[in-house]
Amino acid sequence: MSETKLQIPPISMYAITAKLFTHVEKAVVSAFGEEGKKLVQQGVENFGIKDAEDIAKQATVDGENHTLFDYIPKDHQKKNNYENLTIYALMAKLFAQVSKAVVDQYGEKGKDVIREGVRTFGEERGRGIAQRARANGRANTIENYLTNYDMGRSDLFTYTTEYKPGEIEQNFTLCPFGQQWADDDMHEYGILYCQMIDPAIAKGYNPNFEVEHDQYILREGNCHFRFKLEEEND
Repeated sequence: MSETKLQIPPISMYAITAKLFTHVEKAVVSAFGEEGKKLVQQGVENFGIKDAEDIAKQATVDGENHTLFDYIPKDHQKKNNYENLTIYALMAKLFAQVSKAVVDQYGEKGKDVIREGVRTFGEERGRGIAQRARANGRANTIENYLTNYDMGRSDLFTYTTEYKPGEIEQNFTLCPFGQQWADDDMHEYGILYCQMIDPAIAKGYNPNFEVEHDQYILREGNCHFRFKLEEEND
């Protein structure tokens, strides 16, 4: 009798957004202390207190422990800055505003700190993807990476995927994160996420994963990836 595969739903984008914030906030505070906290607070306020609170509440409902509430005053009487934006757009805006506050103050060192937050966020997600595969009796091989991915691929992403021996090649021509950063003229800050996220997720999933990311939507107009991992027996 064949084994029944567990149907593991994607992690909500609210949970993912709050998780990203938490990792970036930790990196900033670790590097810059109280001044870092003030800059994170500035970024949250520039994004919008009520919008951040809505994300924080839903992320909590979805089971994510996070630090976003630490930067949201109680009884603030604020109104939403944004209506009818997707959570993908909101995640991009929140990340950009926090990154901008830090980078505008600390320059290249600030960029490195933001990248570090994205790296730890990505590696945690990658370990989670490996657990999702393991729960279904699958090893953390290249064949099981995308099929156990933790984030749902909405129609807001346009991409192609080609499987080759020991390699997955992907090309994204539309990404809601990149589009939002481009629309907001936040290229400098958004690309800090793009530079780190996929290699970090892949490394968390399998330390032997190698990722080439040689084109970026924010630079060339498309994101091109080559995920490489020596074939293993599942």
